[in-house]
Amino acid sequence: MKKRILLTSFDTWLKDQQSNSSDDLLLEVTKLEFIPLDLTFLRQLPVDIQLASTQVIEKIKAIQPDYIICCGMAASRTQLSVEAVASCKESILQTEVDLEKLVAGAAAIQISHDCGKFVCVRVASRREGLYYSVLDYLGQNQLTARCIFVHVPVLNQENLMGILADFVLIINKLALSSSC
Repeated sequence: MKKRILLTSFDTWLKDQQSNSSDDLLLEVTKLEFIPLDLTFLRQLPVDIQLASTQVIEKIKAIQPDYIICCGMAASRTQLSVEAVASCKESILQTEVDLEKLVAGAAAIQISHDCGKFVCVRVASRREGLYYSVLDYLGQNQLTARCIFVHVPVLNQENLMGILADFVLIINKLALSSSC
């Protein structure tokens, strides 16, 4: 039985942005024909914590995925970064995915323990970031689905193929392994 994987990305949030690299990456994945997996895409989420979290949680309820890969743009990074934790105020939630196993064999993926302070994973207000919201929802409802958050650098002709290859490696490891 194929594992069901939900992949999410964000829309742009600044007027001068032509695209969001998280969505650009998912668009590239949709073009790949050789991935025989059960992938569901929830692309161009609004850059609004409450709306994005609600949309993702509703999709989780509808499709009951085995894994959720939330993606967000990180323009200051040069490689994919998989977030180990999400936080809201003093509360810290950790993914249950074994990130060391997940990134083993990748050309250039880092595990990050600094989730940042944007809508993707953390905010200082009462509302929670998307990653935190999803991890909290999974925990509160005792679901077996696992979630990771991947920060995606700005994509260009020089880095696209390497980043895409590393991202496909992540997808395949989640889909084929019961130990991640």
